[in-house]
Amino acid sequence: MSSYVTRLGRRLGLPPRVPRRVAMLSVHTSPLHQPGTGDAGGMNVYIVELARELARLGVEVEVFTRASTGGLPPYVELAPGVLVRHVDAGPYEGLAKEDLPAQLCCFTHGVMQQWARHRPGHYDLVHSHYWLSGHVGWLAAQRWGVPLVHAMHTMAKVKNAALAEGDTPEPAARVIGETQIVRAADRLVANTTEEAGELTRHYDADPARIAVVHPGVNLERFAPAEGRAAARARLGLPQDAFVPLFAGRIQPLKAPDILLHAVRLLLDEDPALRSRLVVPVVGGPSGSGLAKPEKLHKLAARLGIADVVRFRPPLDQAALADWYRAASVLVMPSYSESFGLVAVEAQACGTPVVAAAVGGLPVAVRDGHSGFLVAGHDPADYARALRRFVADPDLVTRMGAAATRHAQGFGWAAVARDTADVYAAALAARRGRLRSLHV
Repeated sequence: MSSYVTRLGRRLGLPPRVPRRVAMLSVHTSPLHQPGTGDAGGMNVYIVELARELARLGVEVEVFTRASTGGLPPYVELAPGVLVRHVDAGPYEGLAKEDLPAQLCCFTHGVMQQWARHRPGHYDLVHSHYWLSGHVGWLAAQRWGVPLVHAMHTMAKVKNAALAEGDTPEPAARVIGETQIVRAADRLVANTTEEAGELTRHYDADPARIAVVHPGVNLERFAPAEGRAAARARLGLPQDAFVPLFAGRIQPLKAPDILLHAVRLLLDEDPALRSRLVVPVVGGPSGSGLAKPEKLHKLAARLGIADVVRFRPPLDQAALADWYRAASVLVMPSYSESFGLVAVEAQACGTPVVAAAVGGLPVAVRDGHSGFLVAGHDPADYARALRRFVADPDLVTRMGAAATRHAQGFGWAAVARDTADVYAAALAARRGRLRSLHV
Protein backbone atom coordinates (compact mmCIF):
# COMPACT_ATOMS: atom_id res chain seq x y z
CA MET A 1 0.00 0.00 0.00
CA SER A 2 2.75 2.45 0.91
CA SER A 3 4.54 1.95 -2.42
CA TYR A 4 1.23 2.50 -4.23
CA VAL A 5 0.67 5.74 -2.32
CA THR A 6 4.22 6.84 -3.09
CA ARG A 7 3.77 6.19 -6.83
CA LEU A 8 0.38 7.91 -6.73
CA GLY A 9 1.87 10.90 -4.97
CA ARG A 10 4.54 11.27 -7.62
CA ARG A 11 1.98 10.94 -10.43
CA LEU A 12 -0.30 13.53 -8.85
CA GLY A 13 2.52 15.86 -7.92
CA LEU A 14 1.87 15.51 -4.19
CA PRO A 15 4.32 17.26 -1.88
CA PRO A 16 7.07 15.15 -0.26
CA ARG A 17 6.80 13.99 3.33
CA VAL A 18 9.85 16.07 4.31
CA PRO A 19 10.35 19.49 2.68
CA ARG A 20 13.40 19.82 0.49
CA ARG A 21 13.17 23.60 0.14
CA VAL A 22 11.23 26.16 2.17
CA ALA A 23 10.41 29.72 1.11
CA MET A 24 10.65 31.76 4.30
CA LEU A 25 9.15 35.26 4.26
CA SER A 26 10.25 38.21 6.38
CA VAL A 27 8.89 41.31 4.65
CA HIS A 28 9.51 44.12 7.11
CA THR A 29 12.89 43.23 8.57
CA SER A 30 15.89 41.45 7.15
CA PRO A 31 17.67 38.64 8.99
CA LEU A 32 20.86 40.42 7.93
CA HIS A 33 20.00 43.50 10.03
CA GLN A 34 21.53 44.15 13.43
CA PRO A 35 19.04 43.21 16.19
CA GLY A 36 18.12 46.19 18.33
CA THR A 37 18.06 48.63 15.41
CA GLY A 38 14.87 49.89 13.78
CA ASP A 39 12.40 47.00 13.58
CA ALA A 40 15.09 44.36 13.98
CA GLY A 41 14.82 42.32 17.14
CA GLY A 42 14.12 38.83 18.39
CA MET A 43 12.36 37.83 15.19
CA ASN A 44 15.56 38.45 13.21
CA VAL A 45 17.50 36.18 15.56
CA TYR A 46 14.73 33.59 15.34
CA ILE A 47 14.80 33.46 11.54
CA VAL A 48 18.60 33.33 11.29
CA GLU A 49 19.06 30.58 13.85
CA LEU A 50 16.08 28.52 12.69
CA ALA A 51 17.14 28.70 9.03
CA ARG A 52 20.69 27.62 9.86
CA GLU A 53 19.54 24.64 11.89
CA LEU A 54 16.95 23.60 9.30
CA ALA A 55 19.72 23.62 6.69
CA ARG A 56 21.78 21.32 8.93
CA LEU A 57 18.80 18.96 8.90
CA GLY A 58 18.87 18.96 5.10
CA VAL A 59 16.08 21.49 4.50
CA GLU A 60 17.18 24.30 2.17
CA VAL A 61 15.82 27.71 3.16
CA GLU A 62 15.38 30.80 1.00
CA VAL A 63 14.44 33.89 2.99
CA PHE A 64 12.66 36.65 1.05
CA THR A 65 12.96 40.13 2.57
CA ARG A 66 12.40 43.69 1.38
CA ALA A 67 15.49 45.52 0.15
CA SER A 68 15.85 48.51 2.50
CA THR A 69 18.87 50.08 0.79
CA GLY A 70 19.92 50.45 -2.82
CA GLY A 71 22.66 48.45 -4.44
CA LEU A 72 22.08 45.24 -2.51
CA PRO A 73 22.93 41.98 -4.30
CA PRO A 74 19.94 39.90 -5.43
CA TYR A 75 20.80 37.31 -2.80
CA VAL A 76 23.28 36.63 0.00
CA GLU A 77 24.33 33.23 1.29
CA LEU A 78 23.72 33.48 5.03
CA ALA A 79 24.99 29.96 5.69
CA PRO A 80 25.34 26.73 3.71
CA GLY A 81 21.83 25.91 2.54
CA VAL A 82 20.41 29.34 3.49
CA LEU A 83 19.92 32.20 1.00
CA VAL A 84 18.54 35.65 1.77
CA ARG A 85 16.83 37.11 -1.31
CA HIS A 86 16.31 40.88 -1.55
CA VAL A 87 13.03 42.00 -3.11
CA ASP A 88 12.57 45.55 -4.40
CA ALA A 89 9.29 46.87 -3.00
CA GLY A 90 8.79 50.58 -2.43
CA PRO A 91 11.42 53.21 -1.62
CA TYR A 92 14.56 51.78 -0.08
CA GLU A 93 14.78 54.12 2.91
CA GLY A 94 12.42 56.18 5.02
CA LEU A 95 9.55 53.69 4.80
CA ALA A 96 7.97 52.97 8.18
CA LYS A 97 6.56 49.54 8.99
CA GLU A 98 3.09 51.10 9.06
CA ASP A 99 3.51 52.04 5.37
CA LEU A 100 4.45 48.55 4.23
CA PRO A 101 0.93 47.14 3.60
CA ALA A 102 0.81 49.36 0.50
CA GLN A 103 3.94 47.60 -0.80
CA LEU A 104 2.78 44.01 -0.33
CA CYS A 105 1.52 43.71 -3.91
CA CYS A 106 4.92 44.77 -5.22
CA PHE A 107 6.71 42.43 -2.81
CA THR A 108 4.49 39.51 -3.84
CA HIS A 109 5.28 40.25 -7.49
CA GLY A 110 9.00 40.03 -6.72
CA VAL A 111 8.56 36.69 -4.96
CA MET A 112 6.53 35.34 -7.89
CA GLN A 113 9.18 36.49 -10.36
CA GLN A 114 11.80 34.48 -8.49
CA TRP A 115 9.53 31.43 -8.38
CA ALA A 116 8.86 31.67 -12.13
CA ARG A 117 12.58 31.13 -12.82
CA HIS A 118 12.34 27.60 -11.45
CA ARG A 119 10.56 24.41 -12.39
CA PRO A 120 7.17 23.77 -10.75
CA GLY A 121 7.54 22.33 -7.28
CA HIS A 122 10.73 24.27 -6.48
CA TYR A 123 9.37 25.24 -3.05
CA ASP A 124 7.62 22.58 -0.99
CA LEU A 125 6.30 24.89 1.73
CA VAL A 126 5.98 28.56 2.72
CA HIS A 127 6.86 29.71 6.25
CA SER A 128 5.85 33.33 6.90
CA HIS A 129 6.82 35.46 9.88
CA TYR A 130 4.64 38.34 11.16
CA TRP A 131 1.34 39.36 9.63
CA LEU A 132 2.77 41.35 6.71
CA SER A 133 4.66 38.28 5.51
CA GLY A 134 1.59 36.16 6.17
CA HIS A 135 -0.39 37.93 3.45
CA VAL A 136 2.36 37.35 0.90
CA GLY A 137 2.69 33.76 2.10
CA TRP A 138 -1.05 33.20 1.77
CA LEU A 139 -1.00 34.18 -1.90
CA ALA A 140 2.26 32.37 -2.66
CA ALA A 141 1.13 29.11 -1.04
CA GLN A 142 -2.13 29.17 -2.99
CA ARG A 143 -0.37 29.92 -6.26
CA TRP A 144 2.26 27.22 -5.75
CA GLY A 145 -0.11 24.63 -4.32
CA VAL A 146 1.93 24.14 -1.12
CA PRO A 147 1.14 24.44 2.61
CA LEU A 148 1.45 27.70 4.51
CA VAL A 149 3.02 27.65 7.99
CA HIS A 150 2.75 30.97 9.80
CA ALA A 151 4.34 32.40 12.94
CA MET A 152 2.63 35.50 14.37
CA HIS A 153 5.49 36.57 16.67
CA THR A 154 3.25 39.33 18.02
CA MET A 155 -0.51 39.88 17.76
CA ALA A 156 -2.36 43.17 17.46
CA LYS A 157 -5.16 42.22 19.83
CA VAL A 158 -2.70 41.09 22.51
CA LYS A 159 -0.56 44.22 22.17
CA ASN A 160 -3.58 46.52 22.26
CA ALA A 161 -4.79 44.87 25.47
CA ALA A 162 -1.52 45.75 27.23
CA LEU A 163 -0.46 49.13 25.83
CA ALA A 164 2.12 51.19 27.63
CA GLU A 165 1.10 54.73 28.55
CA GLY A 166 1.36 56.94 25.49
CA ASP A 167 1.95 54.04 23.10
CA THR A 168 0.10 53.81 19.78
CA PRO A 169 -2.52 51.07 19.31
CA GLU A 170 -2.13 48.65 16.42
CA PRO A 171 -4.48 49.57 13.55
CA ALA A 172 -7.70 47.77 12.68
CA ALA A 173 -6.21 46.78 9.32
CA ARG A 174 -3.65 44.63 11.12
CA VAL A 175 -6.34 42.92 13.19
CA ILE A 176 -8.28 42.09 10.02
CA GLY A 177 -5.12 40.91 8.28
CA GLU A 178 -4.14 38.63 11.14
CA THR A 179 -7.63 37.15 11.26
CA GLN A 180 -7.43 36.31 7.56
CA ILE A 181 -4.01 34.68 7.92
CA VAL A 182 -5.14 32.54 10.86
CA ARG A 183 -7.96 31.18 8.69
CA ALA A 184 -5.70 30.58 5.69
CA ALA A 185 -2.67 28.95 7.32
CA ASP A 186 -2.29 25.18 7.28
CA ARG A 187 -0.33 25.37 10.51
CA LEU A 188 0.29 28.14 13.07
CA VAL A 189 3.46 28.09 15.16
CA ALA A 190 3.00 29.50 18.67
CA ASN A 191 5.90 30.25 20.99
CA THR A 192 4.07 29.07 24.12
CA THR A 193 0.86 27.38 25.20
CA GLU A 194 -0.32 30.83 26.33
CA GLU A 195 0.17 32.17 22.81
CA ALA A 196 -1.70 29.17 21.43
CA GLY A 197 -4.58 30.04 23.77
CA GLU A 198 -4.49 33.65 22.59
CA LEU A 199 -4.76 32.48 18.97
CA THR A 200 -7.90 30.49 19.74
CA ARG A 201 -9.37 33.09 22.11
CA HIS A 202 -8.73 36.24 20.08
CA TYR A 203 -8.69 34.89 16.52
CA ASP A 204 -10.83 31.74 16.71
CA ALA A 205 -7.93 29.60 15.45
CA ASP A 206 -8.45 25.86 15.12
CA PRO A 207 -6.47 24.25 17.99
CA ALA A 208 -5.70 21.25 15.75
CA ARG A 209 -3.70 23.52 13.43
CA ILE A 210 -1.62 25.14 16.19
CA ALA A 211 1.80 23.76 17.16
CA VAL A 212 3.72 25.06 20.19
CA VAL A 213 7.45 25.39 19.51
CA HIS A 214 9.53 27.33 22.03
CA PRO A 215 12.18 29.62 20.49
CA GLY A 216 15.78 28.88 21.29
CA VAL A 217 19.15 30.36 22.09
CA ASN A 218 22.57 29.85 20.55
CA LEU A 219 24.20 28.00 23.43
CA GLU A 220 27.67 28.31 21.92
CA ARG A 221 27.53 32.08 21.58
CA PHE A 222 25.62 32.72 24.79
CA ALA A 223 27.49 30.96 27.59
CA PRO A 224 29.16 32.02 30.86
CA ALA A 225 32.62 31.72 29.20
CA GLU A 226 35.29 33.15 31.53
CA GLY A 227 32.63 34.58 33.82
CA ARG A 228 31.45 37.92 35.19
CA ALA A 229 34.81 39.26 36.39
CA ALA A 230 36.49 38.81 33.01
CA ALA A 231 33.56 40.41 31.17
CA ARG A 232 33.61 43.41 33.49
CA ALA A 233 37.33 43.82 32.98
CA ARG A 234 36.84 43.88 29.21
CA LEU A 235 34.01 46.42 29.45
CA GLY A 236 35.68 48.64 32.02
CA LEU A 237 33.05 48.04 34.71
CA PRO A 238 33.94 48.02 38.43
CA GLN A 239 34.18 44.51 39.82
CA ASP A 240 32.05 45.38 42.89
CA ALA A 241 29.35 47.25 40.94
CA PHE A 242 25.66 46.36 40.98
CA VAL A 243 24.73 46.25 37.30
CA PRO A 244 21.04 45.95 36.33
CA LEU A 245 21.02 45.73 32.52
CA PHE A 246 18.34 46.60 29.98
CA ALA A 247 18.90 45.20 26.47
CA GLY A 248 16.39 45.64 23.67
CA ARG A 249 14.66 48.09 21.42
CA ILE A 250 13.96 51.45 23.05
CA GLN A 251 10.19 51.80 22.79
CA PRO A 252 7.28 52.07 25.25
CA LEU A 253 6.35 48.41 24.72
CA LYS A 254 9.69 47.28 26.17
CA ALA A 255 9.34 49.71 29.13
CA PRO A 256 12.96 50.67 29.85
CA ASP A 257 11.56 53.68 31.72
CA ILE A 258 10.32 51.33 34.45
CA LEU A 259 13.91 50.30 35.15
CA LEU A 260 14.99 53.95 35.45
CA HIS A 261 12.18 54.71 37.88
CA ALA A 262 13.08 51.59 39.90
CA VAL A 263 16.72 52.73 40.07
CA ARG A 264 15.58 56.11 41.41
CA LEU A 265 13.66 54.30 44.16
CA LEU A 266 16.70 52.18 45.02
CA LEU A 267 18.83 55.28 45.42
CA ASP A 268 16.19 57.04 47.49
CA GLU A 269 16.31 54.17 49.97
CA ASP A 270 20.09 53.68 49.85
CA PRO A 271 21.98 56.76 48.58
CA ALA A 272 25.33 55.03 49.23
CA LEU A 273 24.50 52.57 46.43
CA ARG A 274 25.18 55.32 43.86
CA SER A 275 28.94 54.86 44.21
CA ARG A 276 28.74 51.29 42.92
CA LEU A 277 25.71 51.38 40.63
CA VAL A 278 25.97 51.12 36.83
CA VAL A 279 22.81 50.87 34.72
CA PRO A 280 23.56 49.97 31.08
CA VAL A 281 20.78 50.52 28.54
CA VAL A 282 21.74 48.72 25.33
CA GLY A 283 19.66 49.26 22.20
CA GLY A 284 18.30 51.84 19.80
CA PRO A 285 14.95 53.62 19.34
CA SER A 286 12.34 51.55 17.53
CA GLY A 287 8.65 51.60 16.64
CA SER A 288 6.77 54.31 18.49
CA GLY A 289 10.02 55.13 20.32
CA LEU A 290 11.33 56.73 17.14
CA ALA A 291 8.96 59.67 17.67
CA LYS A 292 10.96 60.81 20.72
CA PRO A 293 14.39 59.15 20.50
CA GLU A 294 15.85 61.25 23.33
CA LYS A 295 12.96 60.63 25.73
CA LEU A 296 14.80 58.06 27.85
CA HIS A 297 17.91 60.23 28.15
CA LYS A 298 15.77 63.13 29.33
CA LEU A 299 14.01 60.89 31.84
CA ALA A 300 17.34 59.80 33.33
CA ALA A 301 18.33 63.46 33.72
CA ARG A 302 14.97 64.39 35.22
CA LEU A 303 15.22 61.56 37.75
CA GLY A 304 18.73 62.62 38.70
CA ILE A 305 20.35 59.33 37.68
CA ALA A 306 22.10 60.32 34.43
CA ASP A 307 25.44 59.76 36.15
CA VAL A 308 24.77 56.04 36.70
CA VAL A 309 22.96 55.25 33.41
CA ARG A 310 25.12 54.28 30.43
CA PHE A 311 23.40 54.30 27.06
CA ARG A 312 24.93 51.99 24.48
CA PRO A 313 23.95 51.51 20.81
CA PRO A 314 22.74 48.15 19.51
CA LEU A 315 25.51 45.55 19.60
CA ASP A 316 26.31 42.43 17.65
CA GLN A 317 25.60 39.21 19.47
CA ALA A 318 29.19 38.54 20.56
CA ALA A 319 29.44 41.97 22.21
CA LEU A 320 25.94 41.67 23.68
CA ALA A 321 26.89 38.35 25.28
CA ASP A 322 29.69 40.13 27.16
CA TRP A 323 27.22 42.67 28.55
CA TYR A 324 24.97 39.83 29.68
CA ARG A 325 27.91 38.19 31.45
CA ALA A 326 28.97 41.45 33.07
CA ALA A 327 25.50 42.28 34.40
CA SER A 328 24.28 41.42 37.88
CA VAL A 329 20.77 40.98 36.53
CA LEU A 330 18.84 41.58 33.30
CA VAL A 331 15.68 43.65 33.72
CA MET A 332 12.86 43.05 31.23
CA PRO A 333 9.70 44.97 32.26
CA SER A 334 7.92 44.61 28.89
CA TYR A 335 4.18 45.14 28.54
CA SER A 336 4.00 42.35 25.96
CA GLU A 337 6.43 39.62 24.85
CA SER A 338 5.59 36.69 22.61
CA PHE A 339 8.50 34.87 24.23
CA GLY A 340 11.47 37.00 25.30
CA LEU A 341 14.63 35.70 23.63
CA VAL A 342 16.73 38.29 25.44
CA ALA A 343 15.79 36.72 28.77
CA VAL A 344 16.98 33.28 27.64
CA GLU A 345 20.19 34.70 26.15
CA ALA A 346 21.05 36.41 29.43
CA GLN A 347 20.33 33.28 31.45
CA ALA A 348 22.49 31.19 29.12
CA CYS A 349 25.32 33.60 29.99
CA GLY A 350 24.78 32.97 33.71
CA THR A 351 22.78 36.10 34.51
CA PRO A 352 19.47 36.01 36.40
CA VAL A 353 16.46 37.94 35.13
CA VAL A 354 13.82 40.21 36.64
CA ALA A 355 10.95 40.28 34.16
CA ALA A 356 7.29 41.11 33.80
CA ALA A 357 5.03 38.09 34.11
CA VAL A 358 3.59 38.60 30.61
CA GLY A 359 3.41 36.60 27.39
CA GLY A 360 6.11 33.95 27.10
CA LEU A 361 8.31 35.30 29.91
CA PRO A 362 6.91 32.84 32.51
CA VAL A 363 8.25 30.10 30.22
CA ALA A 364 11.55 31.84 29.49
CA VAL A 365 12.21 32.57 33.19
CA ARG A 366 11.79 30.04 35.97
CA ASP A 367 10.38 32.21 38.73
CA GLY A 368 12.27 31.98 42.01
CA HIS A 369 15.06 29.89 40.46
CA SER A 370 16.56 31.63 37.42
CA GLY A 371 15.08 35.01 38.28
CA PHE A 372 11.96 36.76 39.50
CA LEU A 373 8.73 37.47 37.66
CA VAL A 374 6.89 40.67 38.55
CA ALA A 375 3.12 41.02 38.24
CA GLY A 376 2.30 44.40 36.74
CA HIS A 377 4.50 47.37 35.92
CA ASP A 378 4.87 49.31 39.16
CA PRO A 379 8.51 50.48 39.45
CA ALA A 380 8.33 49.87 43.22
CA ASP A 381 7.85 46.14 42.56
CA TYR A 382 10.90 46.05 40.31
CA ALA A 383 12.91 48.01 42.86
CA ARG A 384 11.87 45.46 45.49
CA ALA A 385 13.10 42.57 43.31
CA LEU A 386 16.38 44.33 42.54
CA ARG A 387 16.90 45.12 46.22
CA ARG A 388 17.07 41.38 46.92
CA PHE A 389 20.18 41.14 44.77
CA VAL A 390 21.71 44.25 46.35
CA ALA A 391 21.13 42.88 49.86
CA ASP A 392 22.44 39.42 49.03
CA PRO A 393 25.24 39.54 46.42
CA ASP A 394 25.55 35.73 46.52
CA LEU A 395 22.03 35.57 45.09
CA VAL A 396 23.46 36.68 41.75
CA THR A 397 25.83 33.70 41.75
CA ARG A 398 23.25 31.16 42.92
CA MET A 399 20.52 32.27 40.55
CA GLY A 400 23.03 32.75 37.75
CA ALA A 401 24.04 29.09 37.97
CA ALA A 402 20.37 28.06 37.97
CA ALA A 403 19.77 30.36 35.01
CA THR A 404 22.49 28.66 32.97
CA ARG A 405 20.98 25.26 33.69
CA HIS A 406 17.49 26.48 32.80
CA ALA A 407 18.66 27.93 29.46
CA GLN A 408 20.14 24.58 28.37
CA GLY A 409 16.63 23.42 27.49
CA PHE A 410 16.29 26.04 24.74
CA GLY A 411 18.81 25.00 22.06
CA TRP A 412 18.05 25.89 18.43
CA ALA A 413 18.71 22.34 17.19
CA ALA A 414 15.64 21.15 19.10
CA VAL A 415 13.63 24.10 17.77
CA ALA A 416 14.54 23.15 14.19
CA ARG A 417 13.58 19.51 14.74
CA ASP A 418 10.22 20.52 16.19
CA THR A 419 9.65 22.96 13.34
CA ALA A 420 10.51 20.28 10.79
CA ASP A 421 7.86 18.12 12.46
CA VAL A 422 5.35 20.95 11.95
CA TYR A 423 6.34 21.09 8.28
CA ALA A 424 5.91 17.33 7.96
CA ALA A 425 2.45 17.52 9.54
CA ALA A 426 1.40 20.30 7.17
CA LEU A 427 2.68 18.35 4.16
CA ALA A 428 1.01 15.14 5.35
CA ALA A 429 -2.31 16.94 5.79
CA ARG A 430 -2.06 18.29 2.28
CA ARG A 431 -1.22 14.84 0.92
CA GLY A 432 -4.30 13.51 2.67
CA ARG A 433 -6.53 16.16 1.13
CA LEU A 434 -5.16 15.63 -2.37
CA ARG A 435 -5.35 11.86 -2.03
CA SER A 436 -8.98 12.03 -1.02
CA LEU A 437 -9.72 14.04 -4.15
CA HIS A 438 -8.03 11.62 -6.54
CA VAL A 439 -8.23 8.13 -5.05
